[in-house]
Amino acid sequence: MIIVMKRNATEVQIDHVVHWVESIGYKAYHSKGTEQTVVKAIGGERGGEELKYLAALSGVEKVVPIRKPYKLTSREAKAEDTIVRIGDVRVGDGTFTVMAGPCSIESEEQLLESAYIAKKGGAQILRGGAFKPRTSPYSFQGMEEDGLKLLAKAREKTGMPVVTEVVNPADVDLVEAYADILQVGARNVQNFALLKKIGQSRKPVLLKRGMMTTIEELLMSAEYILSAGNEQVILCERGIRTFETATRNTLDISAVPVLKELTHLPVVIDPSHATGHWKYVIPLSRAALAVGADGIIVEMHPQPEKAFCDGAQSLKPETFYELMEELKRMEYLLRATERVLV
Repeated sequence: MIIVMKRNATEVQIDHVVHWVESIGYKAYHSKGTEQTVVKAIGGERGGEELKYLAALSGVEKVVPIRKPYKLTSREAKAEDTIVRIGDVRVGDGTFTVMAGPCSIESEEQLLESAYIAKKGGAQILRGGAFKPRTSPYSFQGMEEDGLKLLAKAREKTGMPVVTEVVNPADVDLVEAYADILQVGARNVQNFALLKKIGQSRKPVLLKRGMMTTIEELLMSAEYILSAGNEQVILCERGIRTFETATRNTLDISAVPVLKELTHLPVVIDPSHATGHWKYVIPLSRAALAVGADGIIVEMHPQPEKAFCDGAQSLKPETFYELMEELKRMEYLLRATERVLV
């Protein structure tokens, strides 16, 4: 249920509503807008019938039911877009955010070179994997804490915030100490123990869609994070598994407008994992911008042919610069067109 408070509701009245909601077994989340305060009542075991009496409480304007199973994530719970803040970077504020860097951190030289390339090209956030969940137990698993330390060094050198994946609930505190954004990969999208733990973090989260995860299941995974208290979540479409074998996965570009309709959370695209080949990254990045995504996360490596993993889908520096120039031109044209139409 959404309890909309009157514009002139006092702090005492808001606190009374929150305490009343919690007294009957619900969790209460309240957010203050520019004009009104909204209290969200989530959970409970009695079907919500008792919440209708909230309308009679002092300071309450109306009570609105949330019909979606993902209560906090839905547009019904919050009509305006969520803007995720990472230092000076804003994801979801109408600008197009680019996260770029190597799939895995291999050495200090490799990561710092990648960071400088990403910075020079105009990316706002540096990506790099310190922990790598791999299909084969014999594949490179990442540099772990040593890799996290290198990420922190790259941030210090370039001023760019960093995003890296967490694969184990036991590692959340460690990764949080170094990273600016905690990434949940496709294989862990329904690792509920991890989602709950990350939900207790105060760091923003990049949540990737699973290879066989429906849009509703993705939003329910986000709900685990929000219900644990962390509202700074970015959703990521990274391709789903279909019968097609021409690409590594099939990018569900239609997921962007669908998600934009269903949720207030920002949405980004991962064209690198979607196709598994660098030559498709630029056209799919253009598609992401055109369809209304809030940004992209791409893999870029100084020498892809020597990469420890996913070299085939990693952009070379010169191709990355080409991508960034194309996106700048396209974003300028889109914004100019919007101004003319308005």
